[in-house]
Amino acid sequence: MASSRARQVLKIFLAFHFFHVAEPPILPLFKPVDYVEVLARIHEELESCWPHERSNLYLLQFQVFRGLGEVKLLQRSLHSAWRNASSVYEKLIYGAWLKYEKQGEELISDLLASCGKCSQELGFLDVASQIPLENSSVKLTDECICGVPQVPTTVFFQIKEEKIACERQKIAALSTPFHTMLNGCFAESHLEVIDLSENGISPVGMRVISEFSLTGSISDLSVEILLEILVFANKFCCERLRDACDRKLASLVSSRQDAIDLMECALEENAPVLAASCLQVFLHELPGCLKDEQVAKIFSNVNKQRRSIMVGQASFSLYCLLSEVAMDIDPRSDITACFLEKLAESAMDVRQKQVAYHQLGCVRLLRKEYGEAEHHFDAAFAAGHVYSVTGLARLACIKGNKLSSYEKLSSVISGNPPLGWMYQERSLYSEGDRKLEDLDKATVLDPTLIYPYMYRAASLMRKQDAKLALAEINRVLGFKLALECLELRFCFYLALEDYKAALCDIQAILTLSPEYRMFEGRVAASQLRMLVREHVEQWTTADCWLQLYDRWSSVDDIGSLSVIYQMLESDAAKGVLYFRQSLLLLRLNCPEAAMRSLQLARQHAATEHERLVYEGWILYDTGHCEEGLRKAEESISIQRSFEAFFLKAYALADSSLDPSCSATVVSLLEDALKCPSDRLRKGQALNNLGSVYVDCEKLDLAADCYISALNIRHTRAHQGLARVRFLQNDRNAAYEEMTKLIEKARNNASAYEKRSEYCDRDRTKEDLQMVTQLDPLRVYPYRYRAAVLMDNHKEKEAIAELTKAIAFKADLHLLHLRAAFHEHIGDVSSALRDCRAALSLDPNHQEMLELHRRVNSQEP
Repeated sequence: MASSRARQVLKIFLAFHFFHVAEPPILPLFKPVDYVEVLARIHEELESCWPHERSNLYLLQFQVFRGLGEVKLLQRSLHSAWRNASSVYEKLIYGAWLKYEKQGEELISDLLASCGKCSQELGFLDVASQIPLENSSVKLTDECICGVPQVPTTVFFQIKEEKIACERQKIAALSTPFHTMLNGCFAESHLEVIDLSENGISPVGMRVISEFSLTGSISDLSVEILLEILVFANKFCCERLRDACDRKLASLVSSRQDAIDLMECALEENAPVLAASCLQVFLHELPGCLKDEQVAKIFSNVNKQRRSIMVGQASFSLYCLLSEVAMDIDPRSDITACFLEKLAESAMDVRQKQVAYHQLGCVRLLRKEYGEAEHHFDAAFAAGHVYSVTGLARLACIKGNKLSSYEKLSSVISGNPPLGWMYQERSLYSEGDRKLEDLDKATVLDPTLIYPYMYRAASLMRKQDAKLALAEINRVLGFKLALECLELRFCFYLALEDYKAALCDIQAILTLSPEYRMFEGRVAASQLRMLVREHVEQWTTADCWLQLYDRWSSVDDIGSLSVIYQMLESDAAKGVLYFRQSLLLLRLNCPEAAMRSLQLARQHAATEHERLVYEGWILYDTGHCEEGLRKAEESISIQRSFEAFFLKAYALADSSLDPSCSATVVSLLEDALKCPSDRLRKGQALNNLGSVYVDCEKLDLAADCYISALNIRHTRAHQGLARVRFLQNDRNAAYEEMTKLIEKARNNASAYEKRSEYCDRDRTKEDLQMVTQLDPLRVYPYRYRAAVLMDNHKEKEAIAELTKAIAFKADLHLLHLRAAFHEHIGDVSSALRDCRAALSLDPNHQEMLELHRRVNSQEP
């Protein structure tokens, strides 16, 4: 009965969804039509600009990389912006931004500390030391400028009933108004007692001012007295006194509430050190502080003049950061819209305006403020951000003018180098064959766009062609593990009542995103999983291990993820399972999810030595190889284990350039293989040992390792054995080994690519064409085809082949090769452009630097 009810519920969900594919979102990102040209221009400007302009250029470079989805490159650009910050404000902003981008890395800092290494986390700056002291002085004269005889050297300032004695000329030196009052033609210059009762200063405050006039410093005081003196200093233009109060108040800011309480005064009384100190506290607590209404109000209400006190000339950078954080919290919120308005106000050049107006248009569209959205998209488009036409087209369609939307996209296509997103967007405003033609063209130009695959697959499923529908959605899942695609395939399996396959997909979804909600956010994926499970026979622990072996050996990574997810519900050792999960996620290019699994492995480690191994992998995967090795050694000192030896061998082999370390790696892997473990990991160890033997030219030993690995169903060992056969001059045997891998492996783009090295040119072309179909993100096939075309003196076709891939993948090797081809045909300007863009991807690439110098010397 329960199973029948579950089936009915699932059918209701499916009927409601009916394979609906949501329109692709308009991304609030900077997406220039020719990102190569923009990156090249930024690099050129960086070579010749003033030092204070560098950080803004790196911020723009960051925006380009973010639009391209290049996470590592955008973080490097932020680091460059931070290193090149020309003011304390920029240091605060970019430091906070880097910290925000690396949320959740507190564990890594703790692990580094446990290894005796200080993490390079960006802490609090000494703001006062970064802002120069006021250097104002008043020229004094010993006698009255009006010729009045000299007056006593002591002057008394009366405040209410008290008189405070001050040294006349010391007080006069505080400011021009005081100097004029005490030494000029005013009546006060003749008086011994001057009444200051109506000037907002207390007797305590006046005594402090007197002391400051003598010593030049302020002792420890309450905030209230310091604020009183600060206001007085501003009233009488006492710059040194104001600066001293400013710095003293800044030193007292230690919490968010302190910063909230003092920021208004800092802005009102022009206290830049205090304002920057308050700003630092707010930025250090991102994103949490933006949920504080008082903090949000400060950033929202500050006008242009006050912004200059708070953040100097870095207003655009500040609101870039605040807008990004606010959009991550809630893109539809009032605070997000407000910050983006401030960003647009702060934009200084056309490229900054493109970024600001486009993002503002996206947020206004989400908020259904269509008039404002159109205005901002129009402004971004007019400034040269062609991608903003997507917003204008959506708005025209909302108004009921679908033809206008189509025409806008057609105009953009005819007036610019065609890109995949242009055809994808135009497809939204047509039907039938014309729509499918645009979607096919979008896939040709940019095979990484997932909407065309999803639309075609859903259309085929509605036509009851399940086989083709699954083939279409599997095309994209073969190289891009997108949650939306997994969800759509889950729906297909539900419709086919293939609940086992549906369960596999939903468990993979929950592995990637435990809180994922399906059917446009209407239902939690975990709830649907419970319904599907009622239709699938439950496996025992032994069944699960058998299933895992089958999937692992067939290189079915999504299937393996699903099995592990199911095993984690049992009483099995969870640390080991989470670790296996992390390895699969890394292979599927999901580094964030992989790190989450590694951290869970550490939390669920059954023993101290096991925990140390997982900590070692966390450190190794985050670039701290030496510290990872230390954790492995510490684990081995407690207990010899397979994983500890394997980690040490893996890290040592990957990090050491010394050929003599090969013997050590071999010894470590042999030690690992002597320890208890399962066949999955032993197969990997044998595979790695084979690779070391190949590098040492011990081919027979390598072959033995690979064959042993294959005997325990480590399918990937076919690739290593193929390499051995090739080095033994048996090309046919190498080809046959790779063919076996292709036949066994579920995901085999890499196998086709490797097999292409062991066959004649015609077969190589066929294999590499298959690689591009299976995984268009692999760059080697494009480079090979371009090189062949170049050898055949088909220069234009060779460059076009590279350009096709560069349009959707920012890759150093593709740009390097295209630059060399441009140089070969004498197109110096294009070669120089590609060199500069490539150096934006890797500024220290030696071959690229040499080519750049050579090409640069040829420029007229």
